[in-house]
Amino acid sequence: MLSVVELQVEAVVNTLKNFNLLMISGGIFAISACSVPDEPTEIHDPYESVNRVSHAVNKGADMVFFRPVSKVYGTVVPNPVRTGLSNVASNLDTPRSMVNDILQGDIEGAGHNFFRFMMNTIFGLGGILDPATDMGLEERETGFGETLHVWGASEGAYLELPLFGPSNERDAVGQVFDIIANPLTFLGDEGAEATTLSSLPSVLNSRYELGESVDGILYDSADSYVQLRLFYLQNRRFQLSGQASADNVFDPYEDLYEDVYIDLYDDLGE
Repeated sequence: MLSVVELQVEAVVNTLKNFNLLMISGGIFAISACSVPDEPTEIHDPYESVNRVSHAVNKGADMVFFRPVSKVYGTVVPNPVRTGLSNVASNLDTPRSMVNDILQGDIEGAGHNFFRFMMNTIFGLGGILDPATDMGLEERETGFGETLHVWGASEGAYLELPLFGPSNERDAVGQVFDIIANPLTFLGDEGAEATTLSSLPSVLNSRYELGESVDGILYDSADSYVQLRLFYLQNRRFQLSGQASADNVFDPYEDLYEDVYIDLYDDLGE
Protein backbone atom coordinates (compact mmCIF):
# COMPACT_ATOMS: atom_id res chain seq x y z
CA MET A 1 0.00 0.00 0.00
CA LEU A 2 1.55 3.30 -1.12
CA SER A 3 1.94 6.02 1.46
CA VAL A 4 0.15 9.31 0.87
CA VAL A 5 3.39 11.08 -0.05
CA GLU A 6 4.45 8.33 -2.49
CA LEU A 7 0.99 8.46 -4.05
CA GLN A 8 1.15 12.22 -4.63
CA VAL A 9 4.70 12.12 -6.04
CA GLU A 10 3.75 9.32 -8.42
CA ALA A 11 0.73 11.35 -9.54
CA VAL A 12 2.83 14.40 -10.41
CA VAL A 13 5.33 12.27 -12.34
CA ASN A 14 2.61 10.45 -14.26
CA THR A 15 0.86 13.73 -15.05
CA LEU A 16 4.01 15.20 -16.53
CA LYS A 17 4.59 12.00 -18.51
CA ASN A 18 1.13 12.45 -20.02
CA PHE A 19 1.89 15.99 -21.15
CA ASN A 20 0.84 15.01 -24.67
CA LEU A 21 -2.72 14.60 -23.42
CA LEU A 22 -2.54 18.15 -22.16
CA MET A 23 -1.54 19.35 -25.61
CA ILE A 24 -4.44 17.47 -27.20
CA SER A 25 -6.85 19.03 -24.71
CA GLY A 26 -5.48 22.47 -25.49
CA GLY A 27 -5.94 21.85 -29.19
CA ILE A 28 -9.55 20.79 -28.71
CA PHE A 29 -10.20 23.96 -26.76
CA ALA A 30 -8.56 26.18 -29.38
CA ILE A 31 -10.93 24.80 -32.01
CA SER A 32 -14.06 25.04 -29.86
CA ALA A 33 -13.49 28.58 -28.60
CA CYS A 34 -12.58 30.32 -31.86
CA SER A 35 -16.08 31.77 -32.33
CA VAL A 36 -15.91 34.25 -29.44
CA PRO A 37 -13.80 37.34 -28.64
CA ASP A 38 -10.62 36.97 -26.60
CA GLU A 39 -12.05 39.24 -23.89
CA PRO A 40 -15.78 38.49 -23.64
CA THR A 41 -17.83 41.14 -21.88
CA GLU A 42 -21.25 39.68 -22.60
CA ILE A 43 -22.86 36.29 -22.12
CA HIS A 44 -22.16 33.92 -24.99
CA ASP A 45 -24.57 31.02 -24.68
CA PRO A 46 -25.28 29.43 -28.09
CA TYR A 47 -26.08 26.09 -26.40
CA GLU A 48 -28.76 27.43 -24.07
CA SER A 49 -31.39 24.85 -24.99
CA VAL A 50 -29.03 21.97 -24.20
CA ASN A 51 -27.63 23.76 -21.15
CA ARG A 52 -31.12 24.13 -19.71
CA VAL A 53 -31.60 20.37 -19.91
CA SER A 54 -28.34 19.89 -17.99
CA HIS A 55 -29.47 22.52 -15.50
CA ALA A 56 -32.68 20.60 -14.87
CA VAL A 57 -30.62 17.44 -14.23
CA ASN A 58 -28.31 19.30 -11.82
CA LYS A 59 -31.17 20.97 -10.00
CA GLY A 60 -32.96 17.64 -9.69
CA ALA A 61 -29.82 15.98 -8.29
CA ASP A 62 -29.51 18.77 -5.76
CA MET A 63 -33.15 18.57 -4.76
CA VAL A 64 -33.21 14.78 -4.43
CA PHE A 65 -29.76 14.11 -3.00
CA PHE A 66 -27.30 16.92 -2.20
CA ARG A 67 -29.65 19.31 -0.44
CA PRO A 68 -31.33 16.86 1.97
CA VAL A 69 -28.25 14.72 2.59
CA SER A 70 -26.05 17.76 3.26
CA LYS A 71 -28.53 18.99 5.87
CA VAL A 72 -28.37 15.65 7.66
CA TYR A 73 -24.59 15.53 7.33
CA GLY A 74 -24.13 19.06 8.66
CA THR A 75 -26.51 18.47 11.56
CA VAL A 76 -25.27 15.05 12.67
CA VAL A 77 -21.51 15.29 12.04
CA PRO A 78 -19.65 17.71 14.35
CA ASN A 79 -17.94 20.65 12.68
CA PRO A 80 -14.36 19.57 13.58
CA VAL A 81 -14.96 16.19 11.93
CA ARG A 82 -16.48 17.78 8.83
CA THR A 83 -13.57 20.20 8.59
CA GLY A 84 -11.03 17.38 8.94
CA LEU A 85 -12.62 15.30 6.19
CA SER A 86 -12.75 18.32 3.89
CA ASN A 87 -9.09 19.03 4.68
CA VAL A 88 -8.15 15.52 3.53
CA ALA A 89 -9.82 16.04 0.15
CA SER A 90 -8.15 19.43 -0.22
CA ASN A 91 -4.75 17.99 0.65
CA LEU A 92 -5.09 15.16 -1.87
CA ASP A 93 -5.89 17.76 -4.52
CA THR A 94 -2.83 19.94 -3.83
CA PRO A 95 -0.48 18.18 -6.32
CA ARG A 96 -2.90 19.10 -9.12
CA SER A 97 -2.45 22.75 -8.18
CA MET A 98 1.32 22.25 -8.06
CA VAL A 99 1.36 20.91 -11.63
CA ASN A 100 -0.74 23.83 -12.87
CA ASP A 101 1.46 26.32 -11.01
CA ILE A 102 4.42 24.96 -12.97
CA LEU A 103 2.55 25.10 -16.27
CA GLN A 104 1.59 28.71 -15.52
CA GLY A 105 5.23 29.58 -14.81
CA ASP A 106 4.39 30.33 -11.17
CA ILE A 107 7.38 28.70 -9.50
CA GLU A 108 6.74 30.53 -6.23
CA GLY A 109 3.18 29.19 -6.19
CA ALA A 110 4.37 25.66 -6.93
CA GLY A 111 6.86 25.85 -4.07
CA HIS A 112 4.20 27.26 -1.77
CA ASN A 113 1.83 24.40 -2.54
CA PHE A 114 4.60 21.83 -2.26
CA PHE A 115 5.57 22.91 1.24
CA ARG A 116 1.91 23.24 2.21
CA PHE A 117 1.27 19.68 1.06
CA MET A 118 4.31 18.27 2.86
CA MET A 119 3.51 20.14 6.07
CA ASN A 120 -0.13 19.00 6.19
CA THR A 121 0.69 15.45 5.11
CA ILE A 122 3.45 14.91 7.67
CA PHE A 123 2.39 17.09 10.59
CA GLY A 124 -1.33 17.28 9.82
CA LEU A 125 -1.97 13.53 10.01
CA GLY A 126 -2.32 13.05 6.28
CA GLY A 127 -4.18 16.30 5.80
CA ILE A 128 -6.82 15.96 8.52
CA LEU A 129 -5.31 18.98 10.26
CA ASP A 130 -4.12 22.17 8.57
CA PRO A 131 -1.01 23.40 10.38
CA ALA A 132 0.29 24.88 7.11
CA THR A 133 -2.27 27.70 7.16
CA ASP A 134 -1.23 28.68 10.68
CA MET A 135 2.35 28.92 9.38
CA GLY A 136 1.37 31.26 6.55
CA LEU A 137 1.02 28.59 3.85
CA GLU A 138 -2.60 29.27 2.98
CA GLU A 139 -4.49 27.26 0.35
CA ARG A 140 -3.83 28.40 -3.23
CA GLU A 141 -6.00 26.31 -5.50
CA THR A 142 -5.65 26.49 -9.25
CA GLY A 143 -6.57 24.30 -12.20
CA PHE A 144 -5.92 23.77 -15.88
CA GLY A 145 -8.77 26.10 -16.82
CA GLU A 146 -6.76 28.90 -15.22
CA THR A 147 -3.62 27.60 -16.94
CA LEU A 148 -5.34 27.95 -20.32
CA HIS A 149 -6.36 31.48 -19.33
CA VAL A 150 -2.73 32.32 -18.51
CA TRP A 151 -1.71 30.91 -21.88
CA GLY A 152 -4.12 33.33 -23.58
CA ALA A 153 -7.09 31.09 -24.39
CA SER A 154 -10.50 32.76 -24.38
CA GLU A 155 -13.30 31.34 -22.25
CA GLY A 156 -15.47 30.19 -25.14
CA ALA A 157 -19.19 29.58 -24.85
CA TYR A 158 -21.00 29.06 -21.58
CA LEU A 159 -21.72 25.44 -20.68
CA GLU A 160 -23.63 23.73 -17.92
CA LEU A 161 -22.37 20.19 -17.63
CA PRO A 162 -24.59 17.40 -16.29
CA LEU A 163 -23.56 16.65 -12.70
CA PHE A 164 -20.53 18.96 -13.02
CA GLY A 165 -22.35 22.28 -12.94
CA PRO A 166 -21.69 25.60 -14.71
CA SER A 167 -18.56 25.99 -16.81
CA ASN A 168 -17.34 27.28 -20.16
CA GLU A 169 -15.51 25.65 -23.06
CA ARG A 170 -12.09 26.56 -21.67
CA ASP A 171 -12.82 25.30 -18.16
CA ALA A 172 -14.49 22.15 -19.49
CA VAL A 173 -11.24 21.22 -21.23
CA GLY A 174 -9.45 22.15 -18.01
CA GLN A 175 -11.58 19.67 -16.09
CA VAL A 176 -10.37 16.87 -18.37
CA PHE A 177 -6.76 17.62 -17.53
CA ASP A 178 -7.54 18.09 -13.85
CA ILE A 179 -9.04 14.60 -13.76
CA ILE A 180 -5.86 13.27 -15.38
CA ALA A 181 -3.81 15.11 -12.75
CA ASN A 182 -5.79 13.65 -9.86
CA PRO A 183 -3.34 11.36 -8.00
CA LEU A 184 -5.95 8.69 -7.37
CA THR A 185 -6.75 8.41 -11.08
CA PHE A 186 -3.72 6.16 -11.55
CA LEU A 187 -5.07 3.51 -9.19
CA GLY A 188 -7.85 2.33 -11.52
CA ASP A 189 -11.19 1.32 -10.01
CA GLU A 190 -9.82 1.53 -6.49
CA GLY A 191 -8.62 5.04 -7.19
CA ALA A 192 -12.04 6.09 -8.52
CA GLU A 193 -13.68 4.70 -5.40
CA ALA A 194 -11.16 6.44 -3.15
CA THR A 195 -11.74 9.71 -5.03
CA THR A 196 -15.45 9.48 -4.41
CA LEU A 197 -15.01 8.59 -0.75
CA SER A 198 -12.58 11.45 -0.14
CA SER A 199 -14.58 14.02 -2.12
CA LEU A 200 -18.12 13.32 -0.99
CA PRO A 201 -17.71 14.63 2.60
CA SER A 202 -16.18 17.83 1.23
CA VAL A 203 -19.02 18.21 -1.28
CA LEU A 204 -21.68 17.72 1.39
CA ASN A 205 -19.93 20.12 3.75
CA SER A 206 -19.73 22.80 1.05
CA ARG A 207 -23.41 22.35 0.23
CA TYR A 208 -24.31 22.60 3.92
CA GLU A 209 -22.22 25.68 4.65
CA LEU A 210 -23.36 27.48 1.48
CA GLY A 211 -26.94 26.26 1.86
CA GLU A 212 -28.72 29.60 1.95
CA SER A 213 -26.75 31.04 -0.97
CA VAL A 214 -27.25 27.96 -3.15
CA ASP A 215 -30.93 27.76 -2.27
CA GLY A 216 -31.35 31.42 -3.14
CA ILE A 217 -29.95 30.83 -6.62
CA LEU A 218 -31.63 27.51 -7.38
CA TYR A 219 -35.00 27.85 -5.68
CA ASP A 220 -35.74 31.50 -4.90
CA SER A 221 -34.98 33.15 -8.25
CA ALA A 222 -37.45 33.60 -11.09
CA ASP A 223 -35.14 31.78 -13.53
CA SER A 224 -32.49 29.75 -11.73
CA TYR A 225 -30.66 28.96 -14.98
CA VAL A 226 -30.15 32.64 -15.85
CA GLN A 227 -29.26 33.48 -12.25
CA LEU A 228 -26.66 30.71 -11.96
CA ARG A 229 -25.17 31.51 -15.37
CA LEU A 230 -24.73 35.20 -14.49
CA PHE A 231 -23.37 34.37 -11.04
CA TYR A 232 -20.84 31.86 -12.37
CA LEU A 233 -19.56 34.01 -15.24
CA GLN A 234 -19.15 37.12 -13.10
CA ASN A 235 -17.32 35.28 -10.35
CA ARG A 236 -15.11 33.30 -12.72
CA ARG A 237 -14.07 36.41 -14.65
CA PHE A 238 -13.35 38.28 -11.42
CA GLN A 239 -11.24 35.42 -10.11
CA LEU A 240 -9.14 35.19 -13.25
CA SER A 241 -8.71 38.95 -13.57
CA GLY A 242 -7.51 39.24 -9.99
CA GLN A 243 -10.24 41.74 -9.12
CA ALA A 244 -11.58 39.51 -6.35
CA SER A 245 -9.93 37.01 -4.06
CA ALA A 246 -11.04 33.45 -3.62
CA ASP A 247 -12.22 34.37 -0.11
CA ASN A 248 -14.72 36.89 -1.46
CA VAL A 249 -16.33 34.85 -4.21
CA PHE A 250 -17.55 31.31 -4.46
CA ASP A 251 -19.07 28.96 -6.98
CA PRO A 252 -21.85 26.89 -5.38
CA TYR A 253 -21.18 24.06 -7.80
CA GLU A 254 -17.39 24.11 -7.58
CA ASP A 255 -17.13 21.07 -5.33
CA LEU A 256 -20.60 19.64 -5.67
CA TYR A 257 -20.10 17.72 -8.89
CA GLU A 258 -16.44 18.02 -9.87
CA ASP A 259 -15.02 14.78 -8.46
CA VAL A 260 -17.86 12.68 -7.12
CA TYR A 261 -19.04 11.47 -10.51
CA ILE A 262 -15.67 10.81 -12.16
CA ASP A 263 -16.19 7.09 -11.88
CA LEU A 264 -19.73 7.43 -13.27
CA TYR A 265 -18.41 9.08 -16.42
CA ASP A 266 -15.73 6.40 -16.70
CA ASP A 267 -18.45 3.75 -16.69
CA LEU A 268 -20.45 5.60 -19.35
CA GLY A 269 -17.40 5.67 -21.61
CA GLU A 270 -16.74 1.94 -21.38
